[in-house]
Amino acid sequence: MALATRTGSRSIPALIWRSTIGKKTVMAVSGLIMLLYLITHMLGNLKVFFGPDEMNAYAQWLRTIGEPFLKHEWFIWIARLGLLAAVVAHGVAAYQLSRLDLAARPVKYAHTRRRTSYATRTMRWGGVILALFIVWHILDLTTGTVNPHGVHGEAYENVVATFSTWYGNVIYIVALVALGLHIRHGLWSAVQTLGLGSRTRDRALRATATTVALVLTAGFVSVPVAVMTGIVS
Repeated sequence: MALATRTGSRSIPALIWRSTIGKKTVMAVSGLIMLLYLITHMLGNLKVFFGPDEMNAYAQWLRTIGEPFLKHEWFIWIARLGLLAAVVAHGVAAYQLSRLDLAARPVKYAHTRRRTSYATRTMRWGGVILALFIVWHILDLTTGTVNPHGVHGEAYENVVATFSTWYGNVIYIVALVALGLHIRHGLWSAVQTLGLGSRTRDRALRATATTVALVLTAGFVSVPVAVMTGIVS
């Protein structure tokens, strides 16, 4: 009896994961976690407009959060691992939902109607672009591997070094446009998946998703633009 109970309890998460709604819920929750991270990350990036002392002090403060209860940089690593788990869960759920969708429609329709928005039609490619961008971003501003003119431990100098190159600006701006489209559609989908949408709230929720996407895109893009134009140097 005890064995059967343990087996049954272990199967509940598996049953939830195997269902379409379970995968969509994982996508929604992990997406919201990443959205909260992006908001705080954008606000931190905007400190570049207050000069190197402000930006570098903020970067150093992140490494000391939780001290003395936590060791130096422990908070950052906990946050990184949590974010990595959210990214992996989001990507795996998206891939498996895509496979289920293809399996349900093995034969392409003879006629297709463009009822979906551009953001919806490019959601999958946007996810691929963002996944590749995350790798570049880490190699650029975390490890400094592809940022030869950066300074280890100096956030402001590294940002300026990155956006002083044409390819750095192109990579980031293209990725940020993809991010904005992804957020707009993803936030709307998450709200619907979690059962928060309704006929009376749909217009406001769509406007909110669009506004959040625009604000985040504009906030992130403002940094490379500021470096390109000499506002930040």
